[in-house]
Amino acid sequence: MKKERHLITSESVTEGHPDKLADQISDGVLDAILAQDPMGRVACETLVTTGLVVVAGEISTDCYVDIPRLARQITKEIGYTRAKFGFDGDTCAVITAIDEQSGDIKEGVDKAFEARGNGDSAEDLDSLGAGDQGMMIGYACNETEEFLPLPIALAHRLSRRLAAVRKEGVLPYLRPDGKTQVTVEYENGEAVRVDAVIVSTQHGPEVEQDRIRRDMIEHVIRPVIPAVLLDDKTQIFVNPSGRFVMGGPMADTGLTGRKIIVDTYGGLIPHGGGAFSGKDPTKVDRSAAYMARYAAKNVVAAGLAEKCQIQVAYAIGVAHPVSIMTNSYGTGKISDEAITQTIRKIFDFRPAAIIRDLELRKPQYRRLAAYGHMGRIDLDPLPAWERIDRVDALRSAAGL
Repeated sequence: MKKERHLITSESVTEGHPDKLADQISDGVLDAILAQDPMGRVACETLVTTGLVVVAGEISTDCYVDIPRLARQITKEIGYTRAKFGFDGDTCAVITAIDEQSGDIKEGVDKAFEARGNGDSAEDLDSLGAGDQGMMIGYACNETEEFLPLPIALAHRLSRRLAAVRKEGVLPYLRPDGKTQVTVEYENGEAVRVDAVIVSTQHGPEVEQDRIRRDMIEHVIRPVIPAVLLDDKTQIFVNPSGRFVMGGPMADTGLTGRKIIVDTYGGLIPHGGGAFSGKDPTKVDRSAAYMARYAAKNVVAAGLAEKCQIQVAYAIGVAHPVSIMTNSYGTGKISDEAITQTIRKIFDFRPAAIIRDLELRKPQYRRLAAYGHMGRIDLDPLPAWERIDRVDALRSAAGL
């Protein structure tokens, strides 16, 4: 049989990337509000550029959060403590522009379409409407321990390692901004080798590129990429532009929600389009994407399929999703339609049920705002949507 080969590439970025700095500030604001007001409504966007942080959005809460102070604290924790690094959390300007949530949106979320139609007879879980329309995607596969595709799993591991050797002082000349990218070669659907690795890291001006390349290979790439996947044909690019001294918001404006592929599955599958960071869990862009991941991961762990993609869609102000669709890419032990019906029996995709089942009203989001929202088995406690606790129920419902 002829061998079919193809390449799949995914990227990741470090916590010091300008877009990820923005995401972490937005989610830091959300966490600070949820810590005091679990029912707070938050839609928080951040822009960072040379010497400036702008935090804007719609927030409805009874608590007080010192947003400028919080933004500075997060910026410094990431490592931007000197202007020569591209940003300084102590001296940057912070501007806030916050309004309350739209009354029209609030009305639809607080009393869902189902509750409006049934009055007092509506179920409690029908009382909360989706905070917006749209479709959300969840995915899982059995390629890695994270239940993620290998390219995005490796890219995230590289980015986390790049940040670790900087923060631990192993490579003290490194600075916060950085990117990684991994290309994996597949043969008949199985990963067989890594074809290319890219590591771009901000650094001090005194360091020669030859040393950076040696250090990246020794301290970042080889500790992360399994040796069995590297061969003499693997291309390794370290700072391929030749120099990366100017970085952070000084070099590139950062915006909340501009790394949605990094946040999810690395571009291997479709994306619904909605960003996560800065949004409270009534926004199904975030909560339903987590629920779809939760369902997909349990489907794969239960052996119903080797790969599982779930699309769920909502109408604003309506509790029940308008559609749920499953694609097992031909790997299902039962039909995709049967998997969908099984998922509907075990998982409740109404926003109130998602918030309850995944414990989404507590502060936990800033830790997800870098290195991906899915597959985060490196975190303790484990995010609720990464638990594998519906396996037996799924197998029973599917008749396996």
